[in-house]
Amino acid sequence: MLMLINLLVSIFLEKTTKKNSKNSSIPPSQTGKDESSTQPGTKGKGKIESDSTVDNTRTVEKLTLAIVESCDVCGENLKKVKPHGLERRTKIDIIFEKTVEHYDAERKICPNCDSEIKGTFPSDMPGPLQYGNGIKAYIINLLVCQMISLNRVQKMVKTLIGSLLSEATLLNFVLRLYYALETWESKAVESILKCKAMNVDETSLRVDKGNQWIHVYSADDITLKILHPSRGSEAINAINVIPRYNGVIIHDCWSSYLMYNHCDHGLCGSHLLRELTYVIESNGYSWALNMKALLQEICKKVSKRKKKRLTEEEYANLQKRYRNILTRGEKELPSIPPKPKGQRGVMAKSDAHNLWERLKDYETAALLFARRSDVSFTNNRAERDLRMAKVKQKISGCFRKELYAKAYCRISSYLQTMANKGYNPLIAIQMAFAGKFE
Repeated sequence: MLMLINLLVSIFLEKTTKKNSKNSSIPPSQTGKDESSTQPGTKGKGKIESDSTVDNTRTVEKLTLAIVESCDVCGENLKKVKPHGLERRTKIDIIFEKTVEHYDAERKICPNCDSEIKGTFPSDMPGPLQYGNGIKAYIINLLVCQMISLNRVQKMVKTLIGSLLSEATLLNFVLRLYYALETWESKAVESILKCKAMNVDETSLRVDKGNQWIHVYSADDITLKILHPSRGSEAINAINVIPRYNGVIIHDCWSSYLMYNHCDHGLCGSHLLRELTYVIESNGYSWALNMKALLQEICKKVSKRKKKRLTEEEYANLQKRYRNILTRGEKELPSIPPKPKGQRGVMAKSDAHNLWERLKDYETAALLFARRSDVSFTNNRAERDLRMAKVKQKISGCFRKELYAKAYCRISSYLQTMANKGYNPLIAIQMAFAGKFE
């Protein structure tokens, strides 16, 4: 009876402790203002963009020299005096220029057979009127990167070229890029399979009044997002990236990922630290406090190392400390009573019990970041790559058709990958239309 009371008290304490973004996986957007951190964050400057340009991008520079002819003080003539230096001031501006290119093809009647022969048009001019890659890149950047609505994009384009493009035309530009990137996506999959470590995650996306799932695979400078109606192993097998992967997958310890034993696993340290924080706040267990301090200490030590890993001796000492904490934690946690005969299912366990068991069962995965330099401590890379998809959903609500949701995933994957390489999105889109992939 005492054993059961201790277990119920442990669970009750967890139920009365409120979860937030600091002690659980609840996003900051769902955390009250009074619970948000007031500490100013540090913002990185991001990737330095490449100076590469395309054919229809140009910079016009003009230099004007202000000549000194006379002295403003005494009126002396200074035309023959050589300047001892220059002082420069610069003005940068944008001139909105619409280029219209006409292409006339001659039509002739053959005097021999009376056949009408017409000149050949360029391959990129299949119809009477079409738009260039510059305006297509601008529109796709507004729709996908800036997440602006179709109606507002129409108005913005009209202010530039004086013509109102229909929504169907704008969406057609998106689909053209989607199909043009099919080859790039296949190459990206093959490239990511060769990486030593890969961050994986998934998030829901509203499509046609239902829920589908974006699965993200991130490694090196590659970001790959693929849409599937399912979240679990059915989707993972259908996408067929993890089943063919032999490196390390870094994730949040979701059971569907742990089913694949042919590859190594790394657990996200941020998730573990948040869960340990919750156990400390709800139950005040010493083992959770010590484990959190240990993980933070090792993470800091590894980050300062040039090789980004511990030596074999240091890792053996880490394992010893890790196991000692769990051994003391087992004594601190209330015992789980045996299941009564005839009762179905499993006995209820507290979050602290579940976390302790996870840390014990997946010790190698939890500490892999300290042993291998190519394994990160957190899974933040995958979560960052998925973050804009949630922003897109908050702005637009949902995608009306699955095709456009898939197009968004593929195009945003390409643009994020190119951004990791330092490419401006406008340049990257025009490169894709021209078939110049990196």
